[in-house]
Amino acid sequence: MKSMDSTENERLDKLFQKTPASYEEAVAIQKELRKMVIPRNGFKEINRVAGADLAPIKDEEKLVCGIIVFSYPGLEEIERVSAVVVEQFPYIPGLLAFREGPAIIEAFKKLKNKPDILMVDGQGIAHPRGFGIACHVGVFLDIPTVGVAKQRLYGKYNEPKDSEGNWTPLTAPYEGNTIGAVLRTKKKTKPVFVSIGHKIDLRTAVKLSLQCSKGYRIPEPTRQADIFVARLKTIDP
Repeated sequence: MKSMDSTENERLDKLFQKTPASYEEAVAIQKELRKMVIPRNGFKEINRVAGADLAPIKDEEKLVCGIIVFSYPGLEEIERVSAVVVEQFPYIPGLLAFREGPAIIEAFKKLKNKPDILMVDGQGIAHPRGFGIACHVGVFLDIPTVGVAKQRLYGKYNEPKDSEGNWTPLTAPYEGNTIGAVLRTKKKTKPVFVSIGHKIDLRTAVKLSLQCSKGYRIPEPTRQADIFVARLKTIDP
């Protein structure tokens, strides 16, 4: 992870690597790290895009993560990797990054073909503290990330029109600022919730999510990662 100087870098690394001892400590860490999110494009072009998903392994206190890298815009598979980690933090909505982030990071380290953008099945800044799992992973790995969630976690919105490509702003309930997009990727299906993770702006995140959908509700990178993980969690990866 990059930052302003070595001392600051070490301090932030410790925050990422530490498993919070309490809910309050986890919240405090998120509030501190959200300052690191860069809400603008940190790339010149996109040649590879990856999707990440994960799931618990039945009857074990472990999580399995799968990441698949695709060419862009062709979306031809280039590489897939997986990783299994022991759960270090309980399931708490809004704090999933502390439970699931280590698995995504561990899997990402195995990639030989690093993506220009990583799509995560979860929230980015559309989060009560503006620091969902897509932000957590993006800032830690210092890569552009997009959060594409199946359900809303935080914010308010008007339903987008029922045609492909329409979207409405997802806004913070109190401040009123835009924190994401409610995107209709396919007609007569529920929308997805797109938000900035790191080093990307919202319009680019929406455009990418739509272009990667290929006639499905869920963008192909995370859709295929979900299928991959569903297989992996029934075996010992």
